[in-house]
Amino acid sequence: MDTAQDTTEYAPEHPVRLAWTEHAPDVYKAMVRLDIAARQGLDPRLLELVKIRASQLNHCAFCLDMHTKDALAAGETVERVVQLSAWDESRHFYTEREAAALELTEAVTVLTEGFVPDEVYARAAKHFDEAELTHLIAAITVINAWNRFAVTTRMVPGHYTPGQHA
Repeated sequence: MDTAQDTTEYAPEHPVRLAWTEHAPDVYKAMVRLDIAARQGLDPRLLELVKIRASQLNHCAFCLDMHTKDALAAGETVERVVQLSAWDESRHFYTEREAAALELTEAVTVLTEGFVPDEVYARAAKHFDEAELTHLIAAITVINAWNRFAVTTRMVPGHYTPGQHA
């Protein structure tokens, strides 16, 4: 789960700006509920790969810390986690289904074209039924929201224990 924990500890170069979960607990609780709903029916390891990739794209160190630890604790290999930043050049590490999910993650996260390209959506739809695809899109949307909270408030990575928010 992405129930990010605010910390009052400081990294000298980047102090935490705002303990957002304390100031908007209803928003935080709604995010947690949305996160739980979004993950329904998705493979936990695939979900962690998606969360890591979105967090890489969004430069979210806090979420990278959390989701790489959770992925490894869930049995993901170090090699596959390390290769995620270059997954398109390392496709042999991932199944076609995983590659389609990662491609969709990038398209939803970056949106440089202003939309998700039809061919990206079609590849994902080939590997996920409509309910799974809906949950995958929701999970990508949720991790992007968590990333934005963490990056904006400068949440400090390094204090997360795997499964802490399960």
